Amino acid sequence: MKQPIRLKTISEFHQFRGLPKPEHPLISVIDYSTISHDPDIKELSWILDFYSISIKRTSNAKIKYGQQEYDFDEGVMFFMAPGQVFGVTLDPDTSLQTKHTGWILLIHPDFFWNTSLAKNIKHYEYFDYSVKEALFLSEKEEDVVKNVVQNIQNEYHSNIDQFSQNIIISQIETLLNYAERFYQRQFITRKISNHKILDSLEKLLNDYFNHEDLITKGLPSVQFVADQLNVSASYLTGLLKVLTGQSTQQHIHEKLIEKAKEKLSTTQLSVSEIAYELGFEHPQSFSKLFKNKTKVSPLEFRQSFN
Repeated sequence: MKQPIRLKTISEFHQFRGLPKPEHPLISVIDYSTISHDPDIKELSWILDFYSISIKRTSNAKIKYGQQEYDFDEGVMFFMAPGQVFGVTLDPDTSLQTKHTGWILLIHPDFFWNTSLAKNIKHYEYFDYSVKEALFLSEKEEDVVKNVVQNIQNEYHSNIDQFSQNIIISQIETLLNYAERFYQRQFITRKISNHKILDSLEKLLNDYFNHEDLITKGLPSVQFVADQLNVSASYLTGLLKVLTGQSTQQHIHEKLIEKAKEKLSTTQLSVSEIAYELGFEHPQSFSKLFKNKTKVSPLEFRQSFN
């Protein structure tokens, strides 16, 4: 993949993709079928300095995120925050037949200025999900989303007045809230793949805390666990919260406390020695975490077995 092209404004995006100037400089809804494609270009990557929300169906092409490539022939909804790298690789044998359908909503951060969404949009964690963790919608869900986007488009097509921004912001919030609801549904309904992640997480943590060099590796981070499971950290935490009620960090701590209890009840190691074996640099940190999770100190827990 070549060096990504950085597009700072929505107008630059329109120009880059061979589209007419946007009707509004800070927000635009684009029909993917109207975007022109140079058949001589087989791969393309870019960085947008604005938000992108889209439903895209692409034949004979792969969407690339980082070093991973994914097929999205069926059509999915995905979200990108400013600054993320995104690319598409075309099949060289079929690039002339490549077709794109769907829509893309582009929103510059300046559009949120002086609104509650300027701060609240950071709470929608799916903007940090990778492309492979996109949202698979049912036909009914896609119709709901399409109607909201149509409302946004209709509003900025109309004469802009003092109410326009608030109405569009409200519609964007509705869209984001629907997406959050549909992601919660996806976490639950995609049981096989999601429970495989849970099983893999359990095995990963067991292996990690049973490893002899834990004392040198230290405690596993949320990012490390997510990388090992080949998912984004925010997606993993969102999935675990829905399925188990606990975050990734809580799962790590739960496994840690389980190992600590085992060592406190079956060995003669001191609390400090156990803390070091479990990857803590300072025994006080271990004791504080243990008491926070169990309501008793490590020594009080050990004494309960005597």
